[in-house]
Amino acid sequence: MGPRRKKIWIDLDNSPHVPFFSPIIDELKKRNYSVVLTARDAYQVCELAELFHLTYKRIGHHYGKNKLLKVYGTVARAFQLLSFVMRERPQLAVAHGSRSQIVVSSILGVPSLSIFDYEFTQSLGFIKPTWQMAPDVFASANGNGLLTYPGIKEDVYAPRFQPDDAIACQLGLRDGDIVVTVRPPANEAHYHNPNSDVLFEAAMEFLGQSPETKIVLLPRNNRQAASLRKSWSHLFSSGKVMIPEHAVDGLNLIWHSDLVISGGGTMNREAAALGVPVYSIFRGKIGAVDRYLAENGRLVLIESAEDVPVKIMLTRRNKVANHETGNSASLTKIVDTIASLMR
Repeated sequence: MGPRRKKIWIDLDNSPHVPFFSPIIDELKKRNYSVVLTARDAYQVCELAELFHLTYKRIGHHYGKNKLLKVYGTVARAFQLLSFVMRERPQLAVAHGSRSQIVVSSILGVPSLSIFDYEFTQSLGFIKPTWQMAPDVFASANGNGLLTYPGIKEDVYAPRFQPDDAIACQLGLRDGDIVVTVRPPANEAHYHNPNSDVLFEAAMEFLGQSPETKIVLLPRNNRQAASLRKSWSHLFSSGKVMIPEHAVDGLNLIWHSDLVISGGGTMNREAAALGVPVYSIFRGKIGAVDRYLAENGRLVLIESAEDVPVKIMLTRRNKVANHETGNSASLTKIVDTIASLMR
């Protein structure tokens, strides 16, 4: 019997983590590492993990928007994770900002790598990961020992994307439609700014007045979906707005859209990575990545309700793939870094 393969524990805490870690997991397995996954039952994480054919252990769930409940939820999930981690005995814990993983790793003494791409998230104070990694637009922080990778998080998996036209039929999209994918603000997140809701309502009113638009709404959970159906019932009844019945491949939906309007960072950056026109209605603190994309003309920041009809351009785009599929420098650097930490 050969030596036991070194084991890495990856925690999928939010829906964007599924497409992000999928190619990382593939590359780590090619290098003969064993990878075990846990997934929080929130924001369609588990449904997306199954869509990506990932094998995982479902542990914990979302506790709502109340700040005290969020703290309780982080601690409660950490204790739920303890038995799994003690049984699996990984040599390294990796996640994209999973607070529960950081707590467990600290308790058990497991070295941890926390990857992030938004500098204004709330930390756990004195409990910190062993290493932190971020896009190299955070280079000014390198003096503090921050590990970096080139590009943005979405560059890790966007180069592997291949369009699948079946989604148009599944969602009832027609050739004559101007397809607009809309991601509402994360109104249960700690960073939520109510001004984002104002911009979302202005955008929906604007889109609803255009006879050619077909709006695909991607709510963050069932509570938000129910609220949207109630608030915009006239647009749902007319067929102008729809919510997919099941989790969809976000990149594929974005690719088949003419533009994207989003109150969340990941979908904005995914559109930017694919070259799809994207408008941000996020009104929290603008992070370094979004500032970088806006300054380079890859993202338009909507800052007021008056901006909506002026800045948002409702035009069809030429959906022709213009990128080669394969691995990216971002993916290679992250996997190389994980491998070096395992040594």
